[in-house]
Amino acid sequence: MSRLILASASPRRLALLQQLGYAPEVQIANVDETPHAGEAPEVLAQRLARSKALAVATAYPKDLVLAADTVIALGEQAFGKARDAAAAYAMYEQLGGREHQVFTAIALVQDGQIHSHLQSSSVQLRALTDQEMQAYWASGEPADKAGAYAIQGLGAIFVENLQGSFSGVMGLPLFETARLLSRCGLPPPALTPAWAGSV
Repeated sequence: MSRLILASASPRRLALLQQLGYAPEVQIANVDETPHAGEAPEVLAQRLARSKALAVATAYPKDLVLAADTVIALGEQAFGKARDAAAAYAMYEQLGGREHQVFTAIALVQDGQIHSHLQSSSVQLRALTDQEMQAYWASGEPADKAGAYAIQGLGAIFVENLQGSFSGVMGLPLFETARLLSRCGLPPPALTPAWAGSV
């Protein structure tokens, strides 16, 4: 039986898969995440998810390899991880009080074939005060997050509205991921066999 390989260093993606009963092996994909010139945020997310999955799949041809990538976007501007406090504050200034998009792409490689899906959510953050920006960055939570905030953590207090997938904003949309894995013969262990007949 094929194993599930998670091509991601994200502890949040691992925890979300474990929430469904999966116990994936983690293999980190070394992929250049630099956006291409003029590349739309949703295209960037899909390209990186596919690149990560394919990079790891070469070493695991008989297994299911799952990867994902999340990009925060305000219009055509993509927001990655903040390199320092100043970059994070600039993101909060731009995102605060405005609705932005969160694109999370998932890619699954099985027997050399790649299956993918793009999930989009809309999030509105309230404007942060200077003191809140400083205190939030100092908490350490935003350092490795796209857009420099975590909806599942302290950052939730800044989220005025969410339309879409909470887990997708976290980094792995569970509905779409479970459906994709089920269609490839690996339904969520926590619901097997009940789930298998419902997709």
